[in-house]
Amino acid sequence: MTFPENLRYTKDHEWISLEGNIATIGITEFAQRELGDIVYVDISSVGKSLAAEEVFGTVEAVKTVSDLFLPVAGTITEVNAALDSAPELVNSDPYGQGWMVKMTVNNVEDVAALLSAEAYSATVG
Repeated sequence: MTFPENLRYTKDHEWISLEGNIATIGITEFAQRELGDIVYVDISSVGKSLAAEEVFGTVEAVKTVSDLFLPVAGTITEVNAALDSAPELVNSDPYGQGWMVKMTVNNVEDVAALLSAEAYSATVG
């Protein structure tokens, strides 16, 4: 499995990429493999200010529905509209076209406190 070094990770299997104070968030390759074929992504939190670890949406797979947790506090500014018609992008390209939301981060230093690729890889073993 791949865990890009330029990303940070959560114990709940989300990844975050930061440019300035704008973050892009998705789920990891490990998470999408555990879930199986993604059939629906439900995110209705655009414009909402949420705390770290708060649920920002759900992802539905053939086997289960799973909550999506925000890695850091901030405001959701955009949802990946491509997932409406092609939720399988989360399976085929979890770190690229399968991203889920963009947000404005309240405190960019919170991102540095998340897991590195090496630490996340050790967590999922």
